Amino acid sequence: MKYKLLTPGPLTTTDSVKEQMLFDHCTWDEDYKKITRDITDKLLNLAKVNKDNYVCTLMQGSGTFGVESVLSSSIGENDKLLILSNGAYGERMADIAKHNRINYVIYTEDYNKRHNINKIKDILKNDKAITHVSIVHSETTSGILNDIEEIGKVVKEYNKIFIVDAMSSFGGIDIPVENYNIDFIISSANKCIQGVPGFSFIIAKKEEILKCKNKARSLSLDLYSQWETMNKDGKWRFTSPTHTILAFNKALDELNEEGGVDKRYERYYNNNRLLIDKMKELGFDTYVDNKYQSPIITSFIYPKNANYTFEEMYDFIKQRGYAIYPGKIENINSFRIGNIGEIYKEDIIKLCAIIEEFLKGVN
Repeated sequence: MKYKLLTPGPLTTTDSVKEQMLFDHCTWDEDYKKITRDITDKLLNLAKVNKDNYVCTLMQGSGTFGVESVLSSSIGENDKLLILSNGAYGERMADIAKHNRINYVIYTEDYNKRHNINKIKDILKNDKAITHVSIVHSETTSGILNDIEEIGKVVKEYNKIFIVDAMSSFGGIDIPVENYNIDFIISSANKCIQGVPGFSFIIAKKEEILKCKNKARSLSLDLYSQWETMNKDGKWRFTSPTHTILAFNKALDELNEEGGVDKRYERYYNNNRLLIDKMKELGFDTYVDNKYQSPIITSFIYPKNANYTFEEMYDFIKQRGYAIYPGKIENINSFRIGNIGEIYKEDIIKLCAIIEEFLKGVN
């Protein structure tokens, strides 16, 4: 059964992106290495950075591989990480830190609340051992969008290294990386750029990636070695996801054809606000306040009188052409709907009509 994905990635891609994967490429081929170089150049352009100051590295694996690569390669034995967490992916950073024996402290907020700037300042002022600060920009656990611009100012006020997981926002929300004081930003091929799964990418301040030499706790996730090898001629250290690379390069071109990040953000935002309005008409409130709501994915709370399960609703919707996401918020009966990928106004209208039909059948 063919259906569209209303998830935060993997997501529904264009046929033209999928078609690129019909070609088998040799990793040593000069044409393929040129594609790798072109991709890193295009990503630096999207990040709005000075290419003398920032570099881009591609890393095999999911987004978590990219995050672990940065944390385990940039934070030394004598360093300390402050994790700002308000969702499962902030908590995953703590899990990564534990596994890599990284010294860390975590400041946790409720999943629908942003971090208090004054609390961050107090932590940095009182704990002089902290050298790095990390946060998730768009927390798909709830749908909250964190204020990385304001936090970046505070991080640099205290002269710390700023690490941003922009997995579900880069390419769909404008992030001027240099202006936001970001030292490392990580994202993935299968999110807002609308490629397919297979690799993550890291955009880093050059002076900071140079400091990663000989710090890595892992061979395959050694960020410095990956960048050093790729920087020479576009070659990957180990076998690369060739089909994913070809699809991603096409997806980058299609992002540009759509009008760039600003136009894609406009489509995502309009999809999201239409979805919220129509779901409210059906009796569903959002978990996150509108002023903090990202345009990527939304958590909806079940009405108190709901007499159906997520699985029942999911199956009904899937049979009619769409797949939604289960909730991920403890102690709150919720589910999530994403609106990134090849999703348009007509899809949101159709989805909400399907949900209305489902509700009529169970009430």
